[in-house]
Amino acid sequence: MTEHDAPGPADATAIPYAGLTPDRLLDAVESIGLRCDGRLLQLNSFENRVYQVWLDDGSCVVAKFYRPSRWSDAQILEDHEFTTDLAQREIPVVAPLLIDARTLHAFEDFRFALYPRRGGRAPELEDSATLEWIGRFIGRIHAVGAVAPFRERPALDIASFGEEPRDWLLAHDSIPAALRPAWRAAIDQALDGVRRAFDETGEPSQLRLHGDCHPGNILWTDDGPHFVDFDDARNGPAIQDLWMLLSGDARAMSSQLGDVLAGYEDFMEFDRRELRLLEPLRTLRLIHYSAWIARRWDDPAFPAAFPWFGTERYWQDRILELREQIAAISEPALVA
Repeated sequence: MTEHDAPGPADATAIPYAGLTPDRLLDAVESIGLRCDGRLLQLNSFENRVYQVWLDDGSCVVAKFYRPSRWSDAQILEDHEFTTDLAQREIPVVAPLLIDARTLHAFEDFRFALYPRRGGRAPELEDSATLEWIGRFIGRIHAVGAVAPFRERPALDIASFGEEPRDWLLAHDSIPAALRPAWRAAIDQALDGVRRAFDETGEPSQLRLHGDCHPGNILWTDDGPHFVDFDDARNGPAIQDLWMLLSGDARAMSSQLGDVLAGYEDFMEFDRRELRLLEPLRTLRLIHYSAWIARRWDDPAFPAAFPWFGTERYWQDRILELREQIAAISEPALVA
């Protein structure tokens, strides 16, 4: 997910990774003193470009090339500092490698970082012990995140995840004209509900978060979970790193939440008022997601991955989704 992106013209200069050829990628890695054997494997990532790179000694690293103009150097380094701090406390996160006393490197027009390769499989979220184990480590992450906020990275709030994406989509005529009134009515009503929920909750906690703690960013091994991709790390309420682990109806989610909090509260107290923000935060993520795809449309990876985006059917589904969220926001808060 993304934010604070200035839209660029739809020409070759707007294609962020056009110049990142395999040769240039290998040259970038070798520019910091590593020797590559020429083998590359592109890994699944839309926002950045991520590759597994084999070295001459038979080992491999993961090279992450950051999307130009998304984060400042200072904001990237806050991600690196946070994950390094967590790793030093033996919390299972994948932190960037320190090479020549730096974690962030530059080569020509690209900034990149190298990470150790860490494999794993998807966690079995239907298992209560797995959820408790994951909750325990998120609690440890949040205990560190509560020590001090990010200084450079933004907060997850209604303005940046709801209002600004809405305004951008309208300003760039992203919604078909015939559907624009219905979409505008639905999104404005949804955001009114989000604002009421935040007002009723009071001032939520502002921790340093993973920010995008969905199951795809949790890899499981025989030793338990480890957390990857802190690229969306930001300040926000603790519930943001918990709700994406929950699925199903209210009864199922209540049971899952109880398992997660059983582990979480071994290390970090959870403010039950934040449960009122679960559906509002889901709503903000859905709004933000459509704008994220629209902003990235000049990147060839996006039309290939989201061929249905921008069609009337796509926006009809989004209107229905928003109406469902309006109803969900009005329901009583989940109880663990």
